[in-house]
Amino acid sequence: MHSCPLCASESTRFYWQDRTRNYFECPTCALVFVDPAQLPEPAPEKARYETHNNAPDEPGYLAFLGRFAAPMALRLGDTPQEGLDFGSGPGPALHLLLERHGHSMTLYDPFFAPDEAALARTYDFITCTEAIEHFHDPGREWRRLMSLLRPGGLLGIMTRLRPDLAAFQTWRYREDFTHVGFFSRETFLFLARQWDLTVEFVDWDLIFLRK
Repeated sequence: MHSCPLCASESTRFYWQDRTRNYFECPTCALVFVDPAQLPEPAPEKARYETHNNAPDEPGYLAFLGRFAAPMALRLGDTPQEGLDFGSGPGPALHLLLERHGHSMTLYDPFFAPDEAALARTYDFITCTEAIEHFHDPGREWRRLMSLLRPGGLLGIMTRLRPDLAAFQTWRYREDFTHVGFFSRETFLFLARQWDLTVEFVDWDLIFLRK
């Protein structure tokens, strides 16, 4: 068995196997994760991201991000705040939507905006949209997010919550080979307890946590 890449528990167990990957479950934090030996290599992973139609002027993409930006802006209020888009991707656009509300944003992405200076300061809010499921080392990245977020700050996450095993077996979200960690409602409740956060499940794929 493998230790949990999120909470480091040693009590993980085999969860399921498809044609190409093995999945394990952590009973401590409820994360389901891909066998570490089957994580994608950087080159094909980056090539996959580059196929996404995420142009800042693409209406469908902006509407998709608008589902996140609207409730985030509502919770940030009218006072200008400093934010970080963590995992901004090849065609960042979320920052444009939030900057319309008077907030400033810095971009960081290990492939497309690898500016280490962005990780050397703290922020009033952090956005992480369709990125957390790609983390090869979610424990390390979660600790980094917590260190970057100021007290009282807001972390907004967009990811599809893992269903039960029967639905997981036919879940198309699982089939993307760059999706390697699957968070459930229980996982976020665990993280909220561990880090003294308040958690709000805004929608079926939107989770906001307050430090």
